[in-house]
Amino acid sequence: MPAAPRLIVITDWRLPRARLLSALERALEAGPEVAVQHRHPEASARTFLEEARWLAELCHARGNPLFVNGRLEVALLVGAHLHLPAQGLTVEDVRPHLPAGRQISVAVHDEEEARLARGADLALVSPVYAPGSKPGDTRPPLGPSGFQALAAVLSCPALALGGLSPERAALLPGAYGFAVISAVLEADAPAAVARALLRSP
Repeated sequence: MPAAPRLIVITDWRLPRARLLSALERALEAGPEVAVQHRHPEASARTFLEEARWLAELCHARGNPLFVNGRLEVALLVGAHLHLPAQGLTVEDVRPHLPAGRQISVAVHDEEEARLARGADLALVSPVYAPGSKPGDTRPPLGPSGFQALAAVLSCPALALGGLSPERAALLPGAYGFAVISAVLEADAPAAVARALLRSP
């Protein structure tokens, strides 16, 4: 099994497609530890697959991992890893259907979900800070101590998600890595931000 990525950039398809793909391409310049997660819950199945194919071409050409959010069949069709949202399919449900070497990431928001994450290759723990891409999110942020408490329950690497910047990432010692949306996608220099996040302790 390959090592888990240390930075995952999650797509925001509200951005113009050309801008989104350009930002992702530049972020991937930071190296093979950067992955992309294809998330677009509002998309039709056909649109989601078409977008996944664009992202797979982008990632596979550079040797970067691609995770598909929640849709096992699309992950299989484009040769991607799989991300499982909370309250959905479990790792045990999907692992037998994935080829060897494919990773599974899971969403974790509380201790119960952390315990249910057994068998995952990595977990995205959120919201550590108030998410910049979800201004209507009313969940109280975990903060550094809440993140560290959930990371301690997990049996897989924990990536912090929610309102992250390189400055805030530096306040999370012990985090395996980070997952971001606007911090990279809306940055003037996505590669520089990605590299700064990878340098965080």
